Amino acid sequence: MSKIHVLHITYDMRIGGTEMVIKNIIDGRDKTKYKMSVLCLESPLGPFAEELQKDGISFFELTRQPGFDINLIRNIRQTIKTNQVDLIHCHQYTPWVYGVMAAALTKTKVIFTEHGRFHPDSSSWKRKFINPVLNFFTDQVTAISKATKHALVEFEHLPEKSINVIYNGIAPLKVAPYAVKQLRAELKIPDNHTILGTVARFDPIKNHIMMLKAFAQVLKKYPQTTLIMVGDGEERVKIESCINALSLQENVILTGYKPKPENYLALMDIYLLSSLSEGTSMTLLEAMSLGKPCVVTDAGGNPEIVQNNENGIVTPNDNREMFAQGIVRVIAENRNNLGKASKARFEQRFSESKMNRQYQDLYQRLKTH
Repeated sequence: MSKIHVLHITYDMRIGGTEMVIKNIIDGRDKTKYKMSVLCLESPLGPFAEELQKDGISFFELTRQPGFDINLIRNIRQTIKTNQVDLIHCHQYTPWVYGVMAAALTKTKVIFTEHGRFHPDSSSWKRKFINPVLNFFTDQVTAISKATKHALVEFEHLPEKSINVIYNGIAPLKVAPYAVKQLRAELKIPDNHTILGTVARFDPIKNHIMMLKAFAQVLKKYPQTTLIMVGDGEERVKIESCINALSLQENVILTGYKPKPENYLALMDIYLLSSLSEGTSMTLLEAMSLGKPCVVTDAGGNPEIVQNNENGIVTPNDNREMFAQGIVRVIAENRNNLGKASKARFEQRFSESKMNRQYQDLYQRLKTH
């Protein structure tokens, strides 16, 4: 029996949430049943591509031109036919548009996965008319959260019954206790400090400024607290200015970008996520896999991942006062119980093996129909 050939179509394979999902799907494939490859619409391919190429995964690198690129459709179609692709799995909207058109009138089945939404969300009259047509030629649409599914219905005008929710999944992080202890010493964090932390690019959508203002309020009640912010990006200057304006220099650590932040996550006592918009945060899942209680905003998929008062606190979006109160509550309560609940919820709902099983079941179903 020949293997099912799945071609993942995406922008590129730089380090990010969507790219990590693709890598996890490929790494977790049943090698006796599936052949997988990746087509990137843009270059350079990125670090995840290098790792997958070492495992023998084929990559097709295209260069999307500005505007609507007709040649891109031809190139994708040629790749599909030459490599006898059974299924194309399109990740994000633009790869879906080009993928559907390229696969039209072929035997290749089409899957579209929406990984997240912009804030504020929006639509257009073009999408209102085009998307139902694209959906007609698509065999399955999936979304990474119920919130993302609702956004597809509201803003992309896709029928609710055509969309399945498959939550992102990751392998649980593993860290060496001695490495975490060493990191604490390197960062010169006092032994009696509670450590709050976040891992996210410094982007306005992550709302770090609100987090810092909430943290300033937390310090009034719990001065022996440190906040670690792992990441970098366009908001760095604003973040640094906010830290200075609030006189937080002694209690906030900016680490810069860390490609593998697991030791930093393990060092945190409480994980924070202040996003204005979110799909399924991979770093939130990583924190939960390490048994961390979480304080998050009620944005996108966050309240589907963190159960309020069970494994953390969910606060109203962009509400500094409530975010600060949520942090204070977790510091004051039994963090050990919340942490155990986080780990249990991760293992039950968000493991890499569960996600891979759901996608492989979908591939098998579409191939046999």
